[in-house]
Amino acid sequence: MKTALMVAEKPSLAQNLANILSNGKCTTTKGMNTACSIHEWTGMFKNDSVRFKMTSVCGHVMTLDFTGKYNNWDKVDPVELFICPTEKKESMPRLRIPAFLAQESRGCDYLILWLDCDKEGENICFEVMSCVQPYMKGDVLSPLVTYRAHFSAITEKDIKAAMLNLGRPNENQSRSVDARQELDLRIGCAFTRFQTKYFQGRYGDLDASLISYGPCQTPTLGFCVQRHDEIQTFKPETYWVLRVTASTSEGRELPLEWKRVRSFEKDIANMFLSGIKECKEATVINIQAKEKVKARPTALNTVELMRVASAGLGMGPHHAMAVAERLYTQGYISYPRTETTSYSENFDLMGTLRQQQSSSKWGAEVRALISNGINKPKKGHDAGDHPPITPLRAASESELEGDMWRIYDYVTRHFIATLSRDCKFLSTTITFRIAAETFHYTGNALLDAGYTELMHWQAFGKDEFVPTLHVDDVLRAHDHRLVECQTAPPDYLTESEVITLMEKHGIGTDASIPVHINNICQRNYVTVGSGRRLVPTNLGIVLVHGYQKIDPELVLPTMRSAVEEQLNLIAVGRADFHAVLSHTTEIFRRKFQYFVRSIEGMDQLFEVSFSSLKASGKALSRCGKCRRYMRYIQAKPARLHCSHCDDTYCLPQNGTVRIYRELKCPLDDFELLSWSSGSKGKSFPLCPYCYNHPPFRDMKKGFGCNSCTHPTCPYGVNWTGVSGCVECEAGVLVLDPAAPRWKLACNRCDVIINIFEDAARVSVCEQACAACGAQLVAVEYRPERTRLPAALTEMTACLYCEPIFSALVEKHRAVTSRAGGGAARGAGRGGRPRVHKHRAKQPKDKMALLAAYFV
Repeated sequence: MKTALMVAEKPSLAQNLANILSNGKCTTTKGMNTACSIHEWTGMFKNDSVRFKMTSVCGHVMTLDFTGKYNNWDKVDPVELFICPTEKKESMPRLRIPAFLAQESRGCDYLILWLDCDKEGENICFEVMSCVQPYMKGDVLSPLVTYRAHFSAITEKDIKAAMLNLGRPNENQSRSVDARQELDLRIGCAFTRFQTKYFQGRYGDLDASLISYGPCQTPTLGFCVQRHDEIQTFKPETYWVLRVTASTSEGRELPLEWKRVRSFEKDIANMFLSGIKECKEATVINIQAKEKVKARPTALNTVELMRVASAGLGMGPHHAMAVAERLYTQGYISYPRTETTSYSENFDLMGTLRQQQSSSKWGAEVRALISNGINKPKKGHDAGDHPPITPLRAASESELEGDMWRIYDYVTRHFIATLSRDCKFLSTTITFRIAAETFHYTGNALLDAGYTELMHWQAFGKDEFVPTLHVDDVLRAHDHRLVECQTAPPDYLTESEVITLMEKHGIGTDASIPVHINNICQRNYVTVGSGRRLVPTNLGIVLVHGYQKIDPELVLPTMRSAVEEQLNLIAVGRADFHAVLSHTTEIFRRKFQYFVRSIEGMDQLFEVSFSSLKASGKALSRCGKCRRYMRYIQAKPARLHCSHCDDTYCLPQNGTVRIYRELKCPLDDFELLSWSSGSKGKSFPLCPYCYNHPPFRDMKKGFGCNSCTHPTCPYGVNWTGVSGCVECEAGVLVLDPAAPRWKLACNRCDVIINIFEDAARVSVCEQACAACGAQLVAVEYRPERTRLPAALTEMTACLYCEPIFSALVEKHRAVTSRAGGGAARGAGRGGRPRVHKHRAKQPKDKMALLAAYFV
């Protein structure tokens, strides 16, 4: 029997697809990487009985990166990044997706790709094909071997229809994604590396780990700073408005609006006031009643969903799209990444609507709409990609909680609204003459709420009073006055407005727009204020002004818009991949070289806004070269700076740095520091110089003393290591210096073992355990706090082999991400021969029991 391998984009999607295609009769097993499952069943394909295997990836299988040596910031001139070689690497090495796909594809006859139907999905198709090519029975490039499913909704009807109408993966669309990845990598990394090293080496209060540049990210920031500049340069102007009140015979007062609207000259405004002040009559000279329409919305696309989520639901676009993706993979809404705002002719509007008629939220409106007949949706834009975003099945608030319900609620209300009546109201304008001046009064009255019964936030307000009057009727005019006002500056851009500008100028795609907005927030270029307004930080403002001073095109949207047009031409097969890539790369390479030569222009702006390294931070530890105190700069990225030597030393991030017992490194005389991620996290001592300049070949930059293989240093792994890690292969369990919370922490992964609570002293002995090869551990308790049997206060034994010690350990994971402190390459305690022997011959039974106990 032949075998067909099916691959979806996410594990949850694979499960849903398998249930639909197998009619709920598939068997499921975990894959070798534990993240992806394999769902199997037997069915018909190409008129043959076939064994189907449905599995998935977890997004992109591969990522583009520079080859090894070009990832070293210190040794590579950033300009080389425009021409240096690149390579595809595993995007998530821990998941081992290529190996998993290779194993599952071995001996398979067919490959059916169920990746998301957009350009990124097409790119992942070819990543999967490259992984399985050597293991399939046939050539994956053959149309008789590889098939592509096209679908927009996770419903039985759509999925089974896609299975019956399989196509081919689109190589042109995949190549356009490859081009975008390579351009963004080369341009972004070159500018980012140069800017980061240049400015972080000169200023201490930037509060940014990375001074990044992005071809899409930077124009997005430019929109926010442009509005900031408009606010700062705004000069308010005073103007005057003529106000008069007219009263009907019933005593109702009508505030009248001046036809001239306003006057910027007070003398002229006073002249108009004096001309009407003595006139106490307002004569009706015209009455006009006109029916107006508030049109129902067009079908929902991605950009509109992000706009509404930000402006109406208070959700950032990045988060909103993540929620929408979950709703899609669970089959509640159609594919949420689409540019189309028009339903196709064969779209089942009535069937989709009927699914909602039992809802407690909008069921009554839906039943009335079905009974009276739906309205033809407004004609929108057909981008030719996916149908608009619509609900696929009914759901309740108890079924979908929190933000998932809020997004589903909006998508459903929007869909029903597109089939509802327009909102209609009657607008009546009465025009009055007072002396020589003309005034008017307008009142609106609702005629038909239409779609606003569902989209209630757009509902018409209360009916306004409209008096019954006729031409030549005279009302009493009073309260003649001149009101002084001032023009107001614009407000900061909201996320919704930024999304609109990005769409208008062609910055990013519907999939990447939320990523770019999220990036400028995370990089400390803007902060999200009230009303989700994007307020530029000092750093964001100075960066944009610097680009404008050196090369305005680096921040204007025109450059990226032109590049996006070229990428779209690749996608439709009308432009050559290599030609677009080489032409665009060369343009930005020249711009980069000019930027480097002109960087002093931007630096002048930084000097005004930020403090130099010498004036930043506080004195912390002594330099091993000059013995003067170095200053600790806590603002991101955390650093030490010696103003006398003019040297800067990077430190581990996202933790607390302190002096470590006023001890010195035996190699370079620098005072040791202790880094800690909190009471439930890891900590380790480090030498600032060794951390930046590894003293031994088996150490990498960013390693602490817990990985240092110095043979005699009492703070290194040879004297504080106990054994190999119980989980990872290369790690060593090292005694953590954070007394009195004694623990062992792996110097490679995030495993932590709490040991000997309340102990007064814990140390690692030179002797090794005869049974397992691990170092013996000595513990001392105060008499009143001892946890040892028979009131013992001291004991030395193997942590793994001694049952008394095993009862005093507890394993868990570090609560914060690790920052440095990787393991030394080599075994156990590194330099000591007996520990190498221990790592080469792990005690199977004892270690297995210990690992099971810890878990």
